[in-house]
Amino acid sequence: MAEPKTKYDRQLRIWGEQGQTALEKASICLLNCGPTGSETLKNLVLGGVGSITVIDGSKVELGDLGNNFMVDESCVGQSKAKCVCTFLQELNDAVKAKFIEEYPEALVDSNPSFFSQFTLVVATQLAEDSMVKLDKICREANVLLIFARSYGLTGFVRNSVKEHAVIESKPDHFLDDLRLNNPWPELKRFAESIDLKVADPVAHKHTPYVVILVKMAEEWAKAHGGALPSTRDEKKEFKELLKAGMVAIDEDNYKEAIEASFKVFAPRGISSDLLQIIHDSCSEVDSNSSDFWVMVAALKEFIANEGGGEAPLEGSIPDMTSSTELYVNLQKIYLAKAEADFLVIQQRVKSILKRIGRDPDSISKAMIKSFCKNARKLKVCRYRLIEDEFSNPAVPEVQKYLTDEEYSVAMGFYILLRAVDRFSANYNSFPGQFEGEMDEDISRLKTAVVGLLNDLGCNGSTVTEDLISEMCRFGASELHAVAAFIGGIASQEVIKLITKQFVPMVGTFIFNGIDQKSQLLAL
Repeated sequence: MAEPKTKYDRQLRIWGEQGQTALEKASICLLNCGPTGSETLKNLVLGGVGSITVIDGSKVELGDLGNNFMVDESCVGQSKAKCVCTFLQELNDAVKAKFIEEYPEALVDSNPSFFSQFTLVVATQLAEDSMVKLDKICREANVLLIFARSYGLTGFVRNSVKEHAVIESKPDHFLDDLRLNNPWPELKRFAESIDLKVADPVAHKHTPYVVILVKMAEEWAKAHGGALPSTRDEKKEFKELLKAGMVAIDEDNYKEAIEASFKVFAPRGISSDLLQIIHDSCSEVDSNSSDFWVMVAALKEFIANEGGGEAPLEGSIPDMTSSTELYVNLQKIYLAKAEADFLVIQQRVKSILKRIGRDPDSISKAMIKSFCKNARKLKVCRYRLIEDEFSNPAVPEVQKYLTDEEYSVAMGFYILLRAVDRFSANYNSFPGQFEGEMDEDISRLKTAVVGLLNDLGCNGSTVTEDLISEMCRFGASELHAVAAFIGGIASQEVIKLITKQFVPMVGTFIFNGIDQKSQLLAL
């Protein structure tokens, strides 16, 4: 493992060995290897996915040389899938690469079971009807699916999977799990053993802020009938009490306590997001339930019993001004509580597994430990069927986006990206592809847009003339700069889904290259 550790050093720091192992076991299928598909796979091959299969029935043409770095002059007239696969293989010889020279649309129709062998399918530049068919196929086979498309100066990325549960969501900002306003007995005893009025100035300035806040919060609660500061004036008063405890202006620990005082004001218990997860119908588990939902069921029992309304403690504490002895002792108290909570959850997991007729040891200790550490940050993402989104749209959302100045262009591009497929189905070409037909194509595309909006239940809504004209000027071109950006977003989503780390996008990501904006539409 030494060589891969060196090779993937930077990314291992982001998603760890567990995430990298998931990538190295993944089998990725790419449909259409134009610029968007090639750029997506390039990022994944460099990242060390296990294997790739490139599917494309077209030949390399001269026009491909200007927008796809995975082909060169020697490739003209040859299988595009073969050439792209060869170039991608050169980027990382640890990745198994193969190609199939067949048009994806034909494969979707003729051999739907073909896709069940893959971990994830990246479908690029597909028309609407093929998207609908492939979505059903992948959901039935429990295969992850990502759609991506570049079109002139716009493009989209859309994830599609029944359900995606994330344990390691890794939010950018999240409140430390310190329980300052709800200390357990050991933490309370530790805080009580330390005198904040100690005469020694060195000891006074090296008392950890956690201890200061636990003691001050308890004092406040005693004086206010068990209530913690809640109003603006009360919070200000609490901070003034902390300032009053300082005996010198250079006491960094008290400054840290004042800065972290908001952690005392945070409500006890679990977040509304976690509450929603533990009360999800899937938390009523049976023998077919996933490991994630079995652990959620155990978490639900823990919160209602041993946890006293709280999730298991994470066990980590931030850096703070403190003597080494006090910091180490404080760290041990948090780690001991986290370990105790883990053991309770582990036992509950085993009991639930036994109850539903599964092996009590089928969920590993490492997984349960990771679940406990991240219990407050769990996320469950669910995605609408593409067919539902297309045929039964959320009309209020569509109308809201069309009339919202901030989102109207993104929604306009969403409509136009679907309208050009209708245009293509009617005229066997995309708007603006042929010189001399621009004015006629603008009129035809406008008709397609009106028809689509009517079908969406948005009669009377419009897309601006400028945007329709711009879409025709794109001429269905797949610009490399846009394709590279869309491919980067798509590959990032692939990594999120495969590693089950970070939260994947829910909705349709639209890139607006005219205004240099990216927005997510929840439709």
